Amino acid sequence: MRITIPRPVLGAAVEGLAGVNCAILHVLDGRMPRLYESGVRYRQPGKLTWHTIADLYDLGFGDCKDLAAARCAELRFFEGEPAMPLVYETRRAHRWHAVVQRADGAIEDPSAILLALERKGA
Repeated sequence: MRITIPRPVLGAAVEGLAGVNCAILHVLDGRMPRLYESGVRYRQPGKLTWHTIADLYDLGFGDCKDLAAARCAELRFFEGEPAMPLVYETRRAHRWHAVVQRADGAIEDPSAILLALERKGA
């Protein structure tokens, strides 16, 4: 039997991960590189595994939910911006994607940004 996690539940879980990441940044007093300068890469998920911002930096990669939660946390911690993770169903049935909704309503996709940086060799 296949059970699909409902979008609101997945969104709440990504928000929870963002909160954990904020706590990590607070404990480390922000002494870590910013996501887009860290060398972390986007990788499509395999199993549903959750990685904190510390895990991302150790592993060097994460999926969309990990990256969105990390970016939300750094925007909150460094910029004081109340960014929120936004999870939506893709065109492929039962597939989800996580992005960041900025305070002004703009959507930022850390996965796409990191893929573009990787293609440029950054």
